[in-house]
Amino acid sequence: MAYKNLLIEVENSICKVTINRQEKLNALTSEIIRELHDALFEASKMNDVRVIILTGAGSKAFVAGADIAEFSDFNSSEGAAFSAEGHKLLFNFIENLNKPVIAAVNGFALGGGLELAMSCHVRVASNNAKMGLPEVSLGVIPGYGGTQRLAQLVGKGKAFEMILSGDFINADDAFRYNLVNYVVAPEDLMKKCEEIAGKMISKSSTALASAIKAVNASYKNGVNGFDVEIIEFGRLFETEDFKEGTTAFLEKRKPDFKGQPTLTATA
Repeated sequence: MAYKNLLIEVENSICKVTINRQEKLNALTSEIIRELHDALFEASKMNDVRVIILTGAGSKAFVAGADIAEFSDFNSSEGAAFSAEGHKLLFNFIENLNKPVIAAVNGFALGGGLELAMSCHVRVASNNAKMGLPEVSLGVIPGYGGTQRLAQLVGKGKAFEMILSGDFINADDAFRYNLVNYVVAPEDLMKKCEEIAGKMISKSSTALASAIKAVNASYKNGVNGFDVEIIEFGRLFETEDFKEGTTAFLEKRKPDFKGQPTLTATA
């Protein structure tokens, strides 16, 4: 499928999705959100894709926020609907995808850009990255999960400070606050993401999907994460990957996993 705002590359079981809107610092629009949803949904169905890397074109920005002109004249109901649609189509969608998504944060990740990175399962930042949620400067708050995911990652106190001040933090501080997993030089960013992806690729895709589901469960209202873990743990005993993994271990060889995760995402 061809995309107006995205570049897609599949190689070595990795699907690289690049937001290609450099002239606007890769700022999100409704069109880009829909394209990202479609691209990620397609990747989730592809047998030759085991890990997805998401990044922005160029060296200046991962995603420098949302396109403000698109919603500057909304009323309250339109604003709420705009937020809800973004949650469903992209941010919650990525968080619950059946394949790992790694954010390669190259440069600015602000507002919706930081929210996009936080919805990914792993984040790697270039050492020139700047991150923040400056929405209060516009008289609004983060609307794509930022108030929730930032607190989960950095803690309530730091999340309050960042959201209420609107200040940016650098990559080293983001690492110190557990907002990103690694900080590397810009020229090493994709290499580091591919290194992490390589470790995941060698594992069972069905087990990775269950692990994502179990970890996410503890952050969902009314869901007992321990119960979900028990269910997923038991379910995997009847998969071909479990049989292959345990047999390979007993035979002292590397496993050759063939299984594909159950498709939970919907278009």
